[in-house]
Amino acid sequence: MWTLVVPLKPLARAKSRLSPAAGESLRPGLALAFAQDTVAAAAACPAVRGVVVVTDDPVAGRELAALGARVVGDEPDRGLNAALAYGALRVRESDPLSAVAALNADLPALRPEELLRVLHAAGTFPRAFLADAAGVGTTFLSALPGRELAPAFGGASRIRHLGSGAAEITLSGVDSVRRDVDTGDDLRAALALGVGRYTLRRSAA
Repeated sequence: MWTLVVPLKPLARAKSRLSPAAGESLRPGLALAFAQDTVAAAAACPAVRGVVVVTDDPVAGRELAALGARVVGDEPDRGLNAALAYGALRVRESDPLSAVAALNADLPALRPEELLRVLHAAGTFPRAFLADAAGVGTTFLSALPGRELAPAFGGASRIRHLGSGAAEITLSGVDSVRRDVDTGDDLRAALALGVGRYTLRRSAA
């Protein structure tokens, strides 16, 4: 069983590259909807014991806790990778033998059955990652018990995770786990895959 760590910026700053396509007024709500669909799908995956969300946003924290996530504040406040490392630390404080995985908060098309396949594959490596749809970034990084997560997300993170010794998961048919959303084109691609109910409602607004 896995515990997933999902990082989320304060909504006022999240998904800034969506503003040209969605408008500044809709952007924070879309960022929250992406996270809600991500957490809901992750929690529905049978290999997931729990979801820990690292965020300082009170609205997001309340909404994601309502979906069953454990919400912790971003105490390091030093960016994405520090937040992920802190979340993994908090998980292992209470369960030192937990398998931990970092998952992007912007996977609105995430399907539990596809995440399950990724987690099964990850379980065969001490550390493993899944590249994003573009093959440049990363949407998922895992560490088995006794191994540090050592996240290196952001930009061309696929190469950094490879260089860190993490194994690349090369499954086909897990597009929903690869399809993060940063731009209007990304959102259209996610909508074509089929997004969850929170993003669908926000996108129709």
